[in-house]
Amino acid sequence: MPIHEIRCAGSSERESWDGYVSRQPEASLFHLFGWQEVIHGTYGHKTYYLMAVRREAQAAVRENSSLLAENAVGILPLVHLKHVIFGNCLVSLPFLDGGGILAGSKEVEESLLCEAINLGRKTGASRIELRQERPLASCDEVSVFCSETSQEPMQVATRSDKVRMLLDLPDSSEMLMKSFKSKLRSQITKPLKEGLTSRTGGVELLEDFYKVFLVNMRDLGSPVHSADLMRHVLSEFAERSRIFVIYKSQEPVASALVIGFGKVLRNPWASSLRKYASLSPNMLLYLRMLEFGCDNGYRVFDFGRSTRGEGTYKFKEQWGATPAPLYWHYISLDGKPRDPESSGTERFEKAALYWRKLPLIVTKIIGPSIRKHISL
Repeated sequence: MPIHEIRCAGSSERESWDGYVSRQPEASLFHLFGWQEVIHGTYGHKTYYLMAVRREAQAAVRENSSLLAENAVGILPLVHLKHVIFGNCLVSLPFLDGGGILAGSKEVEESLLCEAINLGRKTGASRIELRQERPLASCDEVSVFCSETSQEPMQVATRSDKVRMLLDLPDSSEMLMKSFKSKLRSQITKPLKEGLTSRTGGVELLEDFYKVFLVNMRDLGSPVHSADLMRHVLSEFAERSRIFVIYKSQEPVASALVIGFGKVLRNPWASSLRKYASLSPNMLLYLRMLEFGCDNGYRVFDFGRSTRGEGTYKFKEQWGATPAPLYWHYISLDGKPRDPESSGTERFEKAALYWRKLPLIVTKIIGPSIRKHISL
């Protein structure tokens, strides 16, 4: 019998959940409980926030809930996405680069994985997606320690072609500029010579942020997220998040949202208008984010997810960022093997061609109702 039990944490246990996360060296921003509020509050998806707690402490925890955090030994946040076209799956976490299992031992890791599989079968999910910043050894052995002869055999695949692009930050923005090569410095000064300006703030800049984001997503052929997703982020992580907007006169031409956790400042969403690419607004946008990181005590800037060799990868690399692999595990519960490299927007290339031709107002209205079901 394991020395721990798995429970489903609710909103009342948010403080205990985040207390556990704050003490784990491998924890990331995406393990914080606030993402449950963000995703459910925006799109209404059902969530299951699994927490492993020492069995011996269960009675004490029931008597005094403040003991929950110190007796937690692992967590796994899961979101249930269910749609007739886009499929039925449990994801940790959709729309983001990470999440996944955070556990103090392999035994706890296995228990959380088994509980996720049991939950997947109860909800009729065809697969589970775990987005990890380190590979889970348990996934290679899942059919051994969590098998049921009456069920379809489980197929496990791992996608590792995506990377985080990370830049170590100096102690100040002045030192940051000195660290850049002369070619990069000249690229940074171009938008300033062109008269572009910047603003940094919170929800008051959301409208300007979204104007750029909406156009950029349409031009990429991708349904756009609801503005409410970013609104909930700014509410749940008010002290951790900032919006940056670059302007040509009064028109927003590039924008980004950053969120901090520990010593890492992450940039999950950034966009710019293609028609102003010759003015290099992206260079000023990223400079302002990096300066903010340096001057606010962050030691690493996470540029976000990229594919090696692609344009966004090269753009981030020129700032000095280096790749750190992401490990996305796909556990098939219906016995059908999946190619993880083909999972995602590749399946909708033809739809993307048509999406780019739609009027902006149409993509704004119907985009979020589609985007909510796409886990990427």
